Amino acid sequence: MAPTFKLQCHFILICLMALRGESRYLELREAVDHDPFLLFSANLKRELPGEQLYRRAMRCLDMLSLQGQFTFTADRPQLHCAAFFIAEPEEFITIHYELVSIDCESGDFLKVFDGWILKGEKFPSSQDHPLPMTERYIDFCESGLSRRSVRSSQNVAMIFFRVHEPGNGFTLTIKTDPNLFPCNVISQTPNGRFTLVVPHKHRNCSFSIIYPVVIKISDLTLGHFNGLQLKKSSAGCVGIGDFVELLGGAGLDPSKMMPLADLCYPFHGPAQMKIGCDNTVVRMVSSGKHVNRVTFEYRQLEPYELENPNGNSIQEFCLSTL
Repeated sequence: MAPTFKLQCHFILICLMALRGESRYLELREAVDHDPFLLFSANLKRELPGEQLYRRAMRCLDMLSLQGQFTFTADRPQLHCAAFFIAEPEEFITIHYELVSIDCESGDFLKVFDGWILKGEKFPSSQDHPLPMTERYIDFCESGLSRRSVRSSQNVAMIFFRVHEPGNGFTLTIKTDPNLFPCNVISQTPNGRFTLVVPHKHRNCSFSIIYPVVIKISDLTLGHFNGLQLKKSSAGCVGIGDFVELLGGAGLDPSKMMPLADLCYPFHGPAQMKIGCDNTVVRMVSSGKHVNRVTFEYRQLEPYELENPNGNSIQEFCLSTL
């Protein structure tokens, strides 16, 4: 890893994603070693007709943000392995088994998880995911090749695997498909703009940014009108069917994060907040009676902003965890 890269993080996820502020930097740097055309345009390469499928080896601990075919071959017993997949916010991920050579009877396994899980915390949380937890795990040793393809419910997915025998392993093909109404998202980048829309559905949707950021909400359309307040008690917007909340914390699961502010009235911004947490989440709760929409921009906080917080910020909870 480059010596100029300075990490201040509390879990492996940030280490994998945050190099020089670009979530794809490591992936593209390795890909370029095998395919210099990626220097020209990774997106263009995806779209060219008749293009060759991108291929590379998979590591025991890996982060993958490109479509392609990935092969893991054990060179020694590998007992605690995981690969995290992330796509664009408006995409689903499909994981297709091309070839699997593992010994399930000897303790090998290969499991797909619909979302991400790290240190026991899950994204999306159980409260926000459309499937029960038992259905979010797909175990190859139970289903075999009868279920060759697994599609995620959001822009992230992962696999857990264990391979004892050197030479054994598997090959997966990763592809993406459009998601017209993305609900639960992990951002690939520390800066961006996004519009979260929930059209007449009784569901909760979270947008996760794994960086300390400034959030600026420019537009909010909800079915009810109430007020904006910092959350100091159990009162607030929770009793109303439709609202947006800002959350902050050091883990991955929104349901275990600190509620920082509730917004439950429509407005045209800006409403801005500085959140110095490892993970910042914009979460929309919808009753299903209305079309709810929130548009927001975010950018990573500079080091001097973390050292000298001021203005509309949450200091005591978030900044103490950095």
